[in-house]
Amino acid sequence: MRKSLPGKKIIAVGSLVALLAATTAAPALAAGKPHDEVDKALKTLVQDGVPGAQATVTNPSGRTWSEREGVGNVKTKAPFPHGSKFRAASVTKTFVAVVVLQLVAEGKVRLDTPIDRYLPGLVRGNGNDGTKITVRQLLQHTSGLYNYVRDLDIDEWRHRGAEPEELVAIGLAHPPDFEPGAKWAYSNTNYVIAGMLIEKLTSRSVATEIRNRIARPLGLRDTYLPQRGDESLPSPHPRGYAPHETGLVDFTDLDPSAAGASGGLVSTGEDLNRFFGTLIDGRLLPRPQLAEMQRTVPAPVGLPGAEYGLGIASVPLSCGGEFWGHGGNIRGFANLSGAVPHGRRVNVVVNQDPLPDKASDDLAKALDTGFCAR
Repeated sequence: MRKSLPGKKIIAVGSLVALLAATTAAPALAAGKPHDEVDKALKTLVQDGVPGAQATVTNPSGRTWSEREGVGNVKTKAPFPHGSKFRAASVTKTFVAVVVLQLVAEGKVRLDTPIDRYLPGLVRGNGNDGTKITVRQLLQHTSGLYNYVRDLDIDEWRHRGAEPEELVAIGLAHPPDFEPGAKWAYSNTNYVIAGMLIEKLTSRSVATEIRNRIARPLGLRDTYLPQRGDESLPSPHPRGYAPHETGLVDFTDLDPSAAGASGGLVSTGEDLNRFFGTLIDGRLLPRPQLAEMQRTVPAPVGLPGAEYGLGIASVPLSCGGEFWGHGGNIRGFANLSGAVPHGRRVNVVVNQDPLPDKASDDLAKALDTGFCAR
């Protein structure tokens, strides 16, 4: 396979560095309503180069409000649409982890059993050994498996799509980065395999399991995992852009199967707030499985206090406490999403990825502002 050039890869990673950057500095909050402070944070994002941004905040009472800045279409200058649908990218991982943990609760899979028990012969070759990698290590990014996304060239994969087996094969063409359990390193390969595990155990697609186990019960009407070939976003949605030497390139339409169970989800800010709030408040998983999800390990990204559980991160807030959530980047869109237990739920999304230099920090600070502004 042709090696990808910098800036030309489909990024479906968890945006963990951006997510954790919320701990680097507290946003300067002036006197005023939370809406004003969030709007100010979004203005900073747009000033630092993204076309548009939207923040959706749900208060403990259940009331949801949103702010938006910039444009959803750089050609027409149309504003970022209210209630925008967007590619949630690696927030998908939290949904996939929830499904796996529900299957754990049903006795269909065990977290500390090697993946080879369930998918025999899948993880092998070049030093990769599925008899030594547990389900827990896949969900927690401690498997050591190479991140297949490093080798995805946008020109080859954007409209081609892929089957999960192809994506796993890309990752397994490389030796592991480290021995299973030795340390933590983000790898999308882990969650493609987790998706295959779900399909093996249920005899149904990951998309069906997410719909039946999460989206329908929670009333997430705009959240789904699209199938191969479903390249468009439903309305209303902003256009998604990627930087190019000639300017921004419209990257709204792409085949989501190149991300699949690691990052193909489509959702809205309101849906993601409901999802994370329900999850963190203990109403989506049985207590033992939620406890397993929230058993964390340090995430070595150079920021104190940041930790990663099973498909979810724990991140300190500038105003004290922490939120639980995830981030996602896929070409054209970046978002951060999470909830404070029995408190606020916040999502911030922008319609550009890769992000301009300052915008990753801006995105994290906007999320922090959504939680901390009073």
